[in-house]
Amino acid sequence: MAEYISGVVALSLIYVIATVGLAIFTGFTGLFSLGHAAFFAIGAYTAAILTYFYDVNFWLALMAGGAMSGLVGVIIGYPTLKAKLRSDYFAIATLGFGETVRVLLENLEITQGARGLPGIAVETTLSMVVGITVLVMWIARNFVCSRHGRAAIAVREDFVAAEMMGINLFRVRLRSLVFSAVCGGIAGGLFAHYVSFIQPSMFTSVLSTQLTASVVAGGMGSITGPIIAAIIFVALPEMLRVANIWRLVGYGLLLVLIMLFRPQGLYGYRELSFNSCRSLLNWLTLSAWRNGGKT
Repeated sequence: MAEYISGVVALSLIYVIATVGLAIFTGFTGLFSLGHAAFFAIGAYTAAILTYFYDVNFWLALMAGGAMSGLVGVIIGYPTLKAKLRSDYFAIATLGFGETVRVLLENLEITQGARGLPGIAVETTLSMVVGITVLVMWIARNFVCSRHGRAAIAVREDFVAAEMMGINLFRVRLRSLVFSAVCGGIAGGLFAHYVSFIQPSMFTSVLSTQLTASVVAGGMGSITGPIIAAIIFVALPEMLRVANIWRLVGYGLLLVLIMLFRPQGLYGYRELSFNSCRSLLNWLTLSAWRNGGKT
């Protein structure tokens, strides 16, 4: 049982890494990506191929997976962002990009097509995932609090006014996209070396939708919210695995309830900070002391 729980936690945190990157791009820059599974897949296949066929050190392969995803992010982002595609057109472009990557993975010889890569060395551990997750969250928080993050927020709120104030829209958006792509690639590399088997059908638009839904449901102006939503969206299907028919029903119902009762997302524009956690703990302690005193 403990091994099963640790497995769910590890997978949840792997998706959290990808979600944090997408939260920076979509939540703080304002552009929707419906092809983020492509960066996840590129990182997974790059890292897996290096360790599977060439016996490259796992950490080097993991960094190569993140770097390759970032490079592809530049290649796809340069023409689309340079053309100043608006949110809906950019979303369609990324959707096509995601499907293109999936089709390529199904037809390339080195990826072994639809058969995938079985028997990948299991290198990812729970402690490793926790450490990388904390590091990515720390980098994302520093990015948001920096002048680059403030510029991204300005672009999200009103890109015309931001451009008139001298903010370079292309640079801000491309920087956020590359960071998001690198996070997706690292998450993919960890995923491949945790489940020990990957194939193109794992990286369809369903995965992209799940990542985007986590950002929207968690809150477009928050990092904490998407993290919590990503954990819920991975853990909920696992908890409902005993009732396989109701897994997707429960997933969809949760999304509907969040959109109805919390349209701004779970956290909206707020963050769960150390001070807020301490205030919550003090409040719970005081409430317990009062209830104990009454009895």
